[in-house]
Amino acid sequence: MNKHPLVDALKAHEAEMIEIRHQIHRNPEVGFEETQTAALVAKKLREFGLEVTEGIAKTGVVATLKGKQPGQRAIGLRADLDALHIQEVPGRNYGSTVPGKMHACGHDGHTAMLLGAAHYLSEHPDFGDTVNFIFQPAEEGLGGGKKMVEEGLFDSFPVDAVYGMHNMPGIPVGHFHTRTGSFLAASDSWEVSFHGTGGHGGAGAHLATDPTLAVAQFITAIQTIVSRSVPAIETAVVSVGSIMGGDPGSPNIIPSKVTITGTARSYSPAIRDLLESRLTALAHAQAAAFGCTAEVIYNRRYPPLITHAEQTDISIAAASDLVGASQVVGNAAPITGSEDFSFMLEAKPGGFIMIGNGFAPDGSFHNVHTPGYDFNDDILTLGAAYWVKLVQTELSVER
Repeated sequence: MNKHPLVDALKAHEAEMIEIRHQIHRNPEVGFEETQTAALVAKKLREFGLEVTEGIAKTGVVATLKGKQPGQRAIGLRADLDALHIQEVPGRNYGSTVPGKMHACGHDGHTAMLLGAAHYLSEHPDFGDTVNFIFQPAEEGLGGGKKMVEEGLFDSFPVDAVYGMHNMPGIPVGHFHTRTGSFLAASDSWEVSFHGTGGHGGAGAHLATDPTLAVAQFITAIQTIVSRSVPAIETAVVSVGSIMGGDPGSPNIIPSKVTITGTARSYSPAIRDLLESRLTALAHAQAAAFGCTAEVIYNRRYPPLITHAEQTDISIAAASDLVGASQVVGNAAPITGSEDFSFMLEAKPGGFIMIGNGFAPDGSFHNVHTPGYDFNDDILTLGAAYWVKLVQTELSVER
């Protein structure tokens, strides 16, 4: 681990961050239900002397800290609060006490790091103007970031820029990854229902319109969206997640309805539009070919996370100062995961960075959203130091 003086200084808050992280980990709460977590966050922030507002997007918390130096800028730093519906592997002394729920994405660590940074900055407010610490609910699929923006987050707490950070298993401890432009993918879900008459699969198949045939051809046809409709220099994914139709107890019955669901990922608004239009067209075409009809629902969930050049450069500078430029990848490959911090970046300029969560000596690791995953306590001080350095860089008197 890098021995930058700021990282060493944050060591004074390491025990507190670990305690907070473990307490949140023991008591996971899923999206828009983070009442205990939000109360803990608000309590700590008030102990640090910050102005605290609760109840934004139901369980969101925002705290404001004014620096002692003059300045005309304000920035937002964002962490997420929610857990997932996953059963954690047993054996951890701070393991989840709630069956079927766990912090499988590291939001407990994200919250602890931002609280550590808030505590340090409250004791060392040697920066200009304002920092807003944003603790967002419901990142995992429910769009808490969107709801905060819609409820006037940046009207109540104006910022010139907003920043996010996420841990990444498989990236070494002490390393950071980021990029300018499309970093994480848009995450969309879709559902297509094929309707036919159904019928007897043995005695009356010739009298039925069979939606299972339309589904079979549709699954093959959608593979052409990426291979033949998306330009080769672009990236997209279209995948099937479920197929539902008929009853296993009646294998001789052709169902009258078959529903298929899936996900679509893309990195630009134009490709996102293309995926929706081609998937819709193919569904109707395949249905018509077999005398059926199709009903298409395309749900645009999270937009692509698109960072801004100026703020990405500031993120790189802050991380490089802490760990050295050789350990910061400033043009990392895009990631097909998604993040609803993208809604905040649609509203304000900003940056987003990945902090390495490490791996085992043999190179293996448990990825996020798996029962064996755990946030690495060894990166708490580095992550908090990154936030502090970012504030010092963005809100320096000379800037």
